[in-house]
Amino acid sequence: MSKTWSNMTAADLGREIGKGRINPVELTEFFLEKIAIHEHSTRIYARPTPTRARGEAMGAAARAKSGLRRGLLDGVPISWKDLFDTAQIETEAGSALLKGRTPLKDATVLEAATRQGLVCLGKTHMSELAFSGLGLNPVTATPPCINDDQAVPGGSTSGGAASVAFGLAPAAIGSDTGGSVRVPAAWNDLVGLKTAHGRLPLTGAVPLCDQFDTIGPLAHSVEDCALLLAAMGSGKPADLAGSSLSNARLAVLNTVAMDDLRPRPAAGFEDALSRLSRAGAQISHLDLPEVAEAMALAGTLVTAEAYGIWSKVIETAPEKMFPRTLERFRSGASITAVDYVAAWRRLHDIRQIWAEKTAGFDAIVLPTSPILPPNAHRLMTDDAYYVKENLLALRNTRIGNMLGGCALTLPTAQPSCGISFMAGPGREERLLRLGAAAERALA
Repeated sequence: MSKTWSNMTAADLGREIGKGRINPVELTEFFLEKIAIHEHSTRIYARPTPTRARGEAMGAAARAKSGLRRGLLDGVPISWKDLFDTAQIETEAGSALLKGRTPLKDATVLEAATRQGLVCLGKTHMSELAFSGLGLNPVTATPPCINDDQAVPGGSTSGGAASVAFGLAPAAIGSDTGGSVRVPAAWNDLVGLKTAHGRLPLTGAVPLCDQFDTIGPLAHSVEDCALLLAAMGSGKPADLAGSSLSNARLAVLNTVAMDDLRPRPAAGFEDALSRLSRAGAQISHLDLPEVAEAMALAGTLVTAEAYGIWSKVIETAPEKMFPRTLERFRSGASITAVDYVAAWRRLHDIRQIWAEKTAGFDAIVLPTSPILPPNAHRLMTDDAYYVKENLLALRNTRIGNMLGGCALTLPTAQPSCGISFMAGPGREERLLRLGAAAERALA
């Protein structure tokens, strides 16, 4: 039975624990052993947490034996991006600037998940200070992509995606400021959920940009994402039973999102639309020029805040950073307060226009990323290639962050090509129900 554990969803593992067929201690040891011997483990995990994991698994096993399980995922081990604080365990956010940083308490979402019985396997590698959608990090480690070990895995939750895709965790928790859950999920054929800003507390998560940072899971199924969202927010999981695409109203976003699509992402997206339509979805197309305007504001808003948060730390030892990441942070230094305030005011107006024009749809759909995972070596040696691929990697996902809602990416028939569904803030549960139906249609 244990040979199949690495391919099972977190929910299915939880069901087997509930039936007494899996012992949480044995399950945790299985994954810890896989982490210890896997050829890519040091590129995926910044630091496993075996002592913590074993203690939490023992508690879960005792609850299961006594019939006192706290939920379906009680006893299921998962990985955490290395920007979520872990008590007495280093949290360095993929940066040499934070080497040795050891928090005194867990991040709020990790604390909540632990109360629900989830087991912390360890901390996964990530893009430096979460400021890249590629997953390239020559400072600490660049994890592999499941479909091409010479390619980057997507970022900034790079190790989290790899941990699930390579069978070193049933699920992972990451963060998403411009696509950092959805791009690595898509490039590694996983499901990824970006929650709306403010849905989950950011306390104890190393920030990149407070006004855009969000938290979300990467997993094998929509059900897993629904359960993990509830575990981190101490709420009730979305009810996915009976979900259907019959008469679901979906709109393809033409503006920006469909530009410069590479052949395979385009093919995966078109195939996915056909499957959704055959399952009963009503698909239309939407042109919204304000989206392009919102995207043009991203540089002003994100880089200014990111550099405002990190400038003092960065400038104490800038030589410790990957030069391209350093350059991106420093680009925020030239943005004036006047421009920053004006940009936010305009973005609030655009968000209102977006809400009004998309109100009649259940979700807006688009390719998760217009490109495939780029080659890691070429990114390091070809400046023009790096600039082009870096800009395109997060382009489509950033739309969701700028417009302020939630989003879900699902795999398509093309490897490393995802389709995303976007909805307004506070609609995560409705989006997950739609996603569960779409998942069946795309299978």
